[in-house]
Amino acid sequence: MSTEKYIVLRTRETSAPTRGDMGTRGAGLSTFGQPKPEIKLEEADLSKRERNDLRRDPRTRAIAMPMPLRLIAPVSSSEVPPDPAPAPETWGVKAIRAPESPYDGSGVTVAVLDTGIDPNHPAFANAKLVQQNFTTEDPNDLHGHGTHCAGTIFGADVNGTRIGIARNVERALIGKVLGEGGGTSGTLAKAIQWALQEGAHVISMSLGIDFPGYVDWLVQQNGMDVNPATSMALEEYRANVNLFTELARFVQAYGAFGQGAIIVAASGNESKRPQYEISVAPPAAGTGIIAVGALGQSDNGLIVANFSNNQADVSAPGVDIQSAEANNTGLVSMSGTSMATPHVAGVAALWAQRQLQMTGRVENQSLMSQLVASGTYAPLAQGVEEDDVGTGIVQVPLS
Repeated sequence: MSTEKYIVLRTRETSAPTRGDMGTRGAGLSTFGQPKPEIKLEEADLSKRERNDLRRDPRTRAIAMPMPLRLIAPVSSSEVPPDPAPAPETWGVKAIRAPESPYDGSGVTVAVLDTGIDPNHPAFANAKLVQQNFTTEDPNDLHGHGTHCAGTIFGADVNGTRIGIARNVERALIGKVLGEGGGTSGTLAKAIQWALQEGAHVISMSLGIDFPGYVDWLVQQNGMDVNPATSMALEEYRANVNLFTELARFVQAYGAFGQGAIIVAASGNESKRPQYEISVAPPAAGTGIIAVGALGQSDNGLIVANFSNNQADVSAPGVDIQSAEANNTGLVSMSGTSMATPHVAGVAALWAQRQLQMTGRVENQSLMSQLVASGTYAPLAQGVEEDDVGTGIVQVPLS
């Protein structure tokens, strides 16, 4: 009997909570009168009959083939030479008004699911890095993408320039989900679960599903014509969007029991404006995940980057962004929605800190609402459309 590998997401049956659980906080605890939400996430080789049985099981929330992941790769990059008179902060840090905020990320845990990190870069000297390798290669960053993204979220100043938004984040979860050979949506799903269990308040993902690559794989490996291969890929694309939607719902449900978290993800760089625009790609396309568009500078205000996909929820600086360079001690400039996403994650960390100080906990629905509502059109050029920037450029809490 032939089998194929699938990702299966199911709810677990849990025992009823006791009255002693009432009013407690923390991951893994329950509130009185409600069972704690738990899921079982696994990859399994399934026959057609087993798949059909699982689909009929009411506990099954999602079932999907693992699809290939790829970086939301920078559209350009260049090393930043040392400057005897460096700028006090990057233009992105200034645009989201981080220098004006009284918050610095204290007490907040962020997760970066990417290509790993260069733990020896001076930008991360003061942060506690919890690394988890979901690949089969070296656990550190061999690409540079994850290091750059992490630097924007919580990196310390480098050569006199502020690159990080939440510079006092003391604990960062670094999930390496992409290696030289790429990764899969199954790996990413496991990493999201790991980050939540490790106490993440904010989960940042600058990656996406490689739909064209999956079609090519079906054509080359299975000898299929492109038309049926595209149809099959579309079905698995839909199933994977549902998988990440269900994972986001679980993250939201988990927040009711003391550990609130939100997920932000890059919308993608597939557009080529003004010729054409592409809609947001998974996992950012999943309901409950904040999709991030990229902005650049112009003489008339901030404009939508020509590569940025539409249907974004919010937007942030994503063109010529300076941040930490892997295997070096300096900075590198990159452009992409990958670079916009950590700006949003950093802003979210400051809003999370504000919640912690005011209420003692992070509530994910209100955190998501505060983050999205912080967006403003004020610095944007005239004519920018909501479909491209969502609520506008995100802003840090100022009080």
